[in-house]
Amino acid sequence: MRLRLTEFRPRTGPHEHRVVQPRHTLRHTSLTAPEPIGLLLGDHDGLSRLAGLFSFAAYSRHTIVHIPLRDGVPPDEGWGERVDLVLAHHSYGLRPSRWPGLRRALKAGAPLTVRTDEARTQRDADARLRRGPRADHRDEPRHATHARTFFLFGSRDDFALTAVNLAYAAGWGPRQKGVAAGRSAMVTGIRLKDGPGGGHPCEVVVSFKAYPPYAHFKRPGD
Repeated sequence: MRLRLTEFRPRTGPHEHRVVQPRHTLRHTSLTAPEPIGLLLGDHDGLSRLAGLFSFAAYSRHTIVHIPLRDGVPPDEGWGERVDLVLAHHSYGLRPSRWPGLRRALKAGAPLTVRTDEARTQRDADARLRRGPRADHRDEPRHATHARTFFLFGSRDDFALTAVNLAYAAGWGPRQKGVAAGRSAMVTGIRLKDGPGGGHPCEVVVSFKAYPPYAHFKRPGD
């Protein structure tokens, strides 16, 4: 997939960061934080682009991926307060409390175009599935919500697996019953783990929803 991004190089003290955003808003995609269950609601374009952004994040250990989902069209269903999304590797060491200051420094970005490698993403997702549940959960996805932003910290294979699941939702969501009438359809989910020390798994439900007016939308095969 070809991704059109905007790249920023803000500094905090002596440190330079690399932050990328999608160049254009994912207009019909929204996210609410898992409190305890979150909802990621998107159309084919939004879920496909999110899959590409997760794939890009999987192989960009030194980059923060910021997806400002609050800028899109408010959905007419769902629950909870809408939040933006930030993806970062565990090794980056990003603290959510530092994000508001970093976000304010995102000025004068430069255009960036990248291509994702779907075959590599699929291989790493398959490798993650073959490993199954881990005895050591330190590398499992962790999450936090701060300043109307949902932070997802993960590793290469976990981001790759989420990318594959989102691509599946983009492809099979339009085939679900009722979506041509404007109803959403749950297709998959993102399983999360609380911070070290235990806690219960949380989930972000991933649902497909066509955008109005619904007369424009036809299910594949109809």
